[in-house]
Amino acid sequence: MHCCSGNLQIDYRWAVSNEEQSRSAAAELLALTPDVISANSTVHLRAVQQATRTVPIVFTTIIEPVGQGFVASLAHPGGNTTGFSYLEVSIGGKWMNLLKEIVPRMTRVACMFNPQRGPYSVGISLFAQEAAERLGVQYVAAPVFEPTQIEPALATLAHEPNAGLIISPDAFTVTHRQQIITLAARHRLPAIYSERGFAVDGGLVAYGPDYVDHWRQAASYVDRILRGAKPADLPVQQPSKFYLAINLKTAKALDLEVPPTLVARADEVIE
Repeated sequence: MHCCSGNLQIDYRWAVSNEEQSRSAAAELLALTPDVISANSTVHLRAVQQATRTVPIVFTTIIEPVGQGFVASLAHPGGNTTGFSYLEVSIGGKWMNLLKEIVPRMTRVACMFNPQRGPYSVGISLFAQEAAERLGVQYVAAPVFEPTQIEPALATLAHEPNAGLIISPDAFTVTHRQQIITLAARHRLPAIYSERGFAVDGGLVAYGPDYVDHWRQAASYVDRILRGAKPADLPVQQPSKFYLAINLKTAKALDLEVPPTLVARADEVIE
């Protein structure tokens, strides 16, 4: 699919959720001889990088781009790739603290992630674990690889009272967003997510980089490359704006009273 505006044509592939689809989409787009490619997840960026080392690439929503080997460094990315880092793995600790603030009775927490789709999630999990230990909360890592593993993982967590849930962002958890939100509600598990859309769709709370601002900034790099800039000369940028969304309807359903001070800090309150 493509759209045109003046002397700009944008071809895109959407709803690409696995490695095979990503490789196919990358090949299709490169066959169109683009001047620049934008990739918005670990799976997609890996596929595009494997397909070309010459066409400029601007990435978005990538966690740990240096650690994953996509760029040489943040200041000097090198090669044909640059872009915007989504968040630091230390945010796992922030999520843990926020969830405990909303659910002070919480004594057990699990962090759900797919280590294949988001290898950085292991780091997020470790920071969440450190924060849980400081707060006196029992911690459980809950890696999932298939959609069928989500239900039993949440059922096991909910088997004991006062449990909570952290959802690490990756292509898997985003793709199965509604399933996770629905099951968390069914098992009465308060959960924290990284993207506003999770809270809008019924999740309890979301905290992470401002997604719209993230894409807006990425567009500025695409523009600079189209005007002649080289990706190797454009440093990888880290997020500067974060967004806190709280769903009070979900809180009420879980018999939770969100602290007024936290509600006041929120960028969006869903009632």
